[in-house]
Amino acid sequence: MTADFDSGPSIERARRALAARLQAAGIEDPSLDARLLVGAALGLDLTGLVVQAERYLTPEEAVRLEGYAKRRLAHEPVARILGVREFWGLPFRLSEATLVPRPDTETVVELALEIFRERANAGRRPRIADIGTGSGAILLALLHEIPDAFGVGTDLSLTALHTARGNAAALGLSDRAGFVACSYAAALRGPFDLIVSNPPYIPAGEIPKLSIEVREHDPHLALDGGNDGYDAYRALIPQAAERLAPGGILVVEAGRGQAGDIETLMAAAALSIDRPPKTDLAGIPRAVSARKMPP
Repeated sequence: MTADFDSGPSIERARRALAARLQAAGIEDPSLDARLLVGAALGLDLTGLVVQAERYLTPEEAVRLEGYAKRRLAHEPVARILGVREFWGLPFRLSEATLVPRPDTETVVELALEIFRERANAGRRPRIADIGTGSGAILLALLHEIPDAFGVGTDLSLTALHTARGNAAALGLSDRAGFVACSYAAALRGPFDLIVSNPPYIPAGEIPKLSIEVREHDPHLALDGGNDGYDAYRALIPQAAERLAPGGILVVEAGRGQAGDIETLMAAAALSIDRPPKTDLAGIPRAVSARKMPP
């Protein structure tokens, strides 16, 4: 079979051929990527791919699949090609202004929910803020889990906010989510019971060393943490501390080796560190939290 699927392959042969091409190019998870791309090109889920495995691709499907294959071979992430990524079991549309949500970031949601659910019911509707919301993934995952909460997401990018609003609508959460264009929390008024953020934390000098998938396809505004990687934390932690309700919680994502310095910045903003960071599946301290103590 030729590389561009022009010999009328079956779905199964096309999937295997694409997986082999991706593997030869050094792409991680070539079998998974091939299945996702074939499914998207043909409009089939996993069951459909199995049931129709021996069906031949139409010429139109072959052309579409080859287009996807060339993009992935150029190291464009599958989520960018498909325009959607699952996070917390929910589908999120992406745009050029949003990060691809990553499994590591689910650690922020996990820790936020653990702490939030320990709190006594304050007798009022919980309020959540997501600073630098991007696609809205963290905020909307939390609203999905806390049915009586209202949340606000902020972002500098109007395109990102448009994407987040669309995701809120698609998930049926528009009536409990608002979105504001501003720098960090500058346009917000408290009090908030929970503030979360996955800020840019990559030191500027490290960005050229990132994988092609990240450095050429994720927005640099959402990656660049300044010379040492802490510019966003220095800005957002004091703002968050001012806007938290007494007893309110701040949870932020941290890069490798950053958790201790982030806790120092939180303590300097008069926030209390009452538990260790939560580690991701790789054992990296990924989610850092602090509480605003009552006066």
